[in-house]
Amino acid sequence: MKLLLTSGGVTNASIREALVDMLGKPIEESTALCIPTAMYGHPWVGPGERAWQFISGTAENPMVDLGWRSVGVLELTALPSLDEERWMPLVREADVLLVAGGDVLYLCHWMRESGLTDLLPSLDDTVWVGLSAGSMVMTPEVGDDFVQWRPPSGDDSTLGLVDFSICPHLVPDGGPGNTMAEAQEWASNIGGPAYAIDDQTAITVLDGVVEVVSEGHWKQLK
Repeated sequence: MKLLLTSGGVTNASIREALVDMLGKPIEESTALCIPTAMYGHPWVGPGERAWQFISGTAENPMVDLGWRSVGVLELTALPSLDEERWMPLVREADVLLVAGGDVLYLCHWMRESGLTDLLPSLDDTVWVGLSAGSMVMTPEVGDDFVQWRPPSGDDSTLGLVDFSICPHLVPDGGPGNTMAEAQEWASNIGGPAYAIDDQTAITVLDGVVEVVSEGHWKQLK
């Protein structure tokens, strides 16, 4: 897949330009499915009003409201109860998957349970746009600081489709989010490469090439 891994969504012109480049056509000609599942597992963002704001495109994070030709909802917790032919064609036909933030292990669990994880390798032309946990799920490790929910199996691994970890929501000292000192402490317990990125920053992964797109602040920590 083509990955656009953000902290706060498509928050500036540089990230939007990177998205359009990955799509290979204007947003207005592209179809999207939004995935709110991660929100339900996090005590701060769901279920309830915040999930509806994401789906309806009225959330603070620019993703669903970018002007897509069409937007649908893909709720991963519902998929195990449906026949695959009911939903897999929708995923294959979509140009982009817009994946909300929330609890990363909850999202990872339902990606595996639903069968979406198994489908990902066949989605060569699909763009995955992750927001916070929607980005972190693609990494090999998130660290205990970002775990609020654990699956019944106790498995705390994430998908490992990239070889680096992400600390999102980097902020100056005193701001709501993760300070550089906190990010560095988090990185000290992460096994591989790690980035701290703020909400004006994204990481693109295309054909194995990793690039940082930013109008804000970021740092590769290791």
